[in-house]
Amino acid sequence: MNVFDDVSRFLEKQLEDFLRANPHLELQVLVDNLQEQEAKTAKLLKELEAEEKRQQEAILATAKEIQRWHERIKKAEQATRQDLVSAAQEREASLLSQGNQQWGQMEVTKARLQQTQTLLNKIQVRQAEVQEKIRQTPRPPQPSSTRTSAPDPSQGWYYKGSFGDPDPLEEEFKRWEREAELEELKRQMGR
Repeated sequence: MNVFDDVSRFLEKQLEDFLRANPHLELQVLVDNLQEQEAKTAKLLKELEAEEKRQQEAILATAKEIQRWHERIKKAEQATRQDLVSAAQEREASLLSQGNQQWGQMEVTKARLQQTQTLLNKIQVRQAEVQEKIRQTPRPPQPSSTRTSAPDPSQGWYYKGSFGDPDPLEEEFKRWEREAELEELKRQMGR
């Protein structure tokens, strides 16, 4: 386990050093993380909105039940059925308590909704700040080669294209490997 920890720390340090030496890549990693956070937060926001709607519907259903039992109490009082009046009043009190609990839960959900919306807004502001910083950060010069086009730096470290689409990094490596093989053949023939 100790060797694993040492290797893990070494790799983390190498990654940190590499990112510090290449700030545009560090910013791209930050953008990727922010996009992931934004997606998760937006999903949570939708879940909370659906939960609030369910809670509102439950409160309305409870309110209708309270109203129904209140009317039953009146009918039982008019019929002087005290046994039914007492039972109906207990049921109405139980439903009122249930409605209060449901209301409290909905208030908690509303507070979480507001906090989540605030978080989403902050993430979006941070994304805009990072995107602006990316535009302002100078990129290291690309090594000169015979390549016709550079891969899109906004693609990050991994290719995000659709299945079957050509991978620009893969194409770049193939081109580079062919050029190296051709140079090797030329050297061998020149001997």
